[in-house]
Amino acid sequence: MPGSVDAMEALRQVQGWPADHGAVAIAGRVEASFGDLARPFAWASVTKLASAVAVLVAVEEGIVDLDESAGPPGSTVRHLLSHASGLAPDEPTQLASPGERRIYSNVGFETLAAHLAVRAEMPFASYFESVWGFPLGGSPAHGVVAPLRTLLEVARELLAPSRVARETLAEAGVVQFPGLTGVLPGFGRFEPNDWGLGLELRGAKTPHWTGVRNSPATVGHFGRAGGFLWVDPEAGIALACLTDLDFGDWAKDAWPRLSDAVLAELSER
Repeated sequence: MPGSVDAMEALRQVQGWPADHGAVAIAGRVEASFGDLARPFAWASVTKLASAVAVLVAVEEGIVDLDESAGPPGSTVRHLLSHASGLAPDEPTQLASPGERRIYSNVGFETLAAHLAVRAEMPFASYFESVWGFPLGGSPAHGVVAPLRTLLEVARELLAPSRVARETLAEAGVVQFPGLTGVLPGFGRFEPNDWGLGLELRGAKTPHWTGVRNSPATVGHFGRAGGFLWVDPEAGIALACLTDLDFGDWAKDAWPRLSDAVLAELSER
């Protein structure tokens, strides 16, 4: 995996990962990258970050309202965005009342996309592409296949929004339905399992896929396909990574180590 001339030393850790291909980049107050930024990778659930921003654009346009009914009885757009609707992870079954538990749900995002499509009178994929300029390609929960340079567009939006107002993005980073218990896939049960509007909130979660140096205000998402994006507003940077190796124990070690190395190197500059 060739590195860019502006690579931070910390980013070279990707060379030691078991993936055949990978790319990593920093955006924000420092710009650096390592690997092939033009190679397409599956984003898996990192897609949800881009889908959430598209929904927030629709909120600002008056197409939907965060507190209008959507999904199972008693659920709203806000519930669906924050995995609090009670819907099961991968089938349209209600496991809990809205606002009772944090159940991470792909179906919830697909239900939300269908709701927005009715309101917008156009397919969600078309609305998504009108917001981002790149195709969704599949499920709003996990459908994007695109290079890291495209994911950096999402990173920069979360750092310095231009598609949505700063106030809207700030609300997306606030805990929705505080105190809900739930499972963070791959990392176990958390009490609470804090989530914003489509953004996972690091808070005090341990263990976590970000680093111990990441501030509690860090937001982002990781995906089963072996990639992630986090934004740490206190550090002023985003770290994005895509690989061709599915998430597993390797990532639980490699991702936090990379995150901490990046933040440590930044603190020395």
